[in-house]
Order: sequence, then structure tokens, then C-alpha cells
Amino acid sequence: MADMTDMADMDKPRTLIIGISGCSSSGKTTLARLLRDMFPNTFILHEDDFYKPEAELPTKNGLTDWDCPEAISIPDLEAALVHIRETGTFPVSTCSRMPACSRRSSHGCPCAPSPPLPPLSPPLTPPSHSQLLQPQPTTNSPLITPATKQPSLTSKEDLNTIGPCPASPSQIAACTAAIQAWLAPPHPGSLIFSPSKNTRICLLDGFLLYSPPLFAKVMALLDVKLFLHATRDAAVRRREARDGYVTLEGFWKDPPGYVEGVVWPNYVQAHRWMFEGGDVERGVVDGAVVWREGVVVAPEGEFGGVLEWAVRVVRGEVERVCLGEADGVEVNGKE
Repeated sequence: MADMTDMADMDKPRTLIIGISGCSSSGKTTLARLLRDMFPNTFILHEDDFYKPEAELPTKNGLTDWDCPEAISIPDLEAALVHIRETGTFPVSTCSRMPACSRRSSHGCPCAPSPPLPPLSPPLTPPSHSQLLQPQPTTNSPLITPATKQPSLTSKEDLNTIGPCPASPSQIAACTAAIQAWLAPPHPGSLIFSPSKNTRICLLDGFLLYSPPLFAKVMALLDVKLFLHATRDAAVRRREARDGYVTLEGFWKDPPGYVEGVVWPNYVQAHRWMFEGGDVERGVVDGAVVWREGVVVAPEGEFGGVLEWAVRVVRGEVERVCLGEADGVEVNGKE
């Protein structure tokens, strides 16, 4: 007869943590929001919600540096991931007494009671890409079974806009349909996300996740590591087109020269280990190195292809972790 500890372990959700990283404005948040609304029991944790207060940030070239490892409260991020791994829920309270901002100094706080969940719905009509990309706190997904709860919090990062979706409605619909088919019996998704398994996915969206040694503990807590690469020109163009960012203190708009003088040099410094000869500008990924660290690099091309790739990789990696097998998992853009 199982003791109380065994029964408690059986009730605990199995939570997979999937990192989505890459250069600033490479499409990480867009991809995370799409995957969140396609896969069941899925929620997003934003690295940007772990910035230190602006007064504590370093400077570079005379500018406040929001894009370096020292700008992130790494211990808080690590503690949040440990809590999510253990409980399948966010480590912050939605109670009014807790500040809904990025400075997280307490973890494991009890969450406010969740409202009753609706019954499991039949396969959904795929939402439009504009609906999928609305910045909003995570809510109860209609794909979640009545036995589970969807974590939620008010995220500073969810207040930021990310522009129009670069994937077409037909590409989004095709990816949604593929996941729905995978979730139907007798396919593996139906076993992984059955009510008795209580499987959850946390998508960690961050511009600086794969930068050892400072982020070594964060990397060790990730089950899957996706990486979106962007050229210098594309990164500068996309970043400069953004409206700005909500911060703890208010709002940040990149000053002139910030992307070229701070964002891109920091990205190069943090990620040169991933590229042949340390040459990030040339952009040739060192396949052996990233394979050793478990990083899966997106193929080059338009965003719709990246979305299709990410759906295949996440599906295969979830099978690998949960069932001990991989079905067509791609390594660095290749089958």
C-alpha cells in the first residue's frame, strides 16, 4: 500500500521546462506565445520579469545596460525554475499584497485560489494569429483537463507589444491541426497529456539563457533548449522598430546607438561559444558544441518555417522526456 509520500508524488504534476533563447528581437516571445496557445497545459515564464531595478544596472559606453547577464537577477530566476519544476506553477502570488512586477525576492508563495475550470472542450477552431499574439497574462486553456490548473500571474513582459505575427494564418492553422492530431488517441500526445499524467510545459522566454558559466544552473534546469539565430542587420532593424519596454520604474526606449553599441556586442560576447571560431557575425553554428550542450538551433528562413520546426522539435522532445523516445526530433535544423 502506497504511503502518503508516494501518493503526494503521484499527485504532483510533471513539468517540462523548455528554453527559447536568441538575440533580442529574434522572435522568441512571438514563438513562445504561439506554442503556449497550441500545446495544452502550457505557460510562459519571461526572463525579462527578472530584471534588477534600474538603479542597480551596469552601464556600457555611457548607456544603462539592460542586455547583459549582470542586469538579470539570476538567483531569482534559478529559484523560480526550481519551484516550477517541483510544483508546475509560478513561484509568485497573484494576491494583491504581492507586487506584480519583475523583482522577485520571495518564492513558493501560495497562489490565489483559481476559478473552476471548464470541461474539456472538443478540438478548437484555430484562433487567428492576431488573437494568439495579444499580450496577456496566461489564462486557463480550454485544452486543460478538469484535473489540472493553469498557472497565472501578471507579467511585466506581457505588457509589451511585439508587432504583427510573421507567420501566416494558414501556417498557424496547420501547426495547430498537427498538434490536435498528436493529442488524439492513439498518438503519443494523448498518453503524455492524459489526466492521470498531469503533464505541464513551462516555456522560458529569454534573450540570455545559454551563456555559461553564469547561466550554467539555468541551463541545467531546462529539458529542451531552442535557439533562434538572427543576423546583425535583422536584429538591429527589428529592435529599432520596437516601441519600447515596460520596466519596473516605468518605460524604456532605446536611446540612439544602443542596439549597435550595447545589444549586439553583448549578444556576440555571450554566444560566441556556439559559433565556429567564435565568429558570431559569420553565423556558422558549431554543431558539435551545441549538441554537447543540448541546444537545438532553428533553421534559417522565414518565421513560418521556424514555427513548424519548433512544433516538431517540442513534440519530439516531449516524447523523448516523457516516454523515453524521440519521434523525428531535429538537431540544429536537420532530421
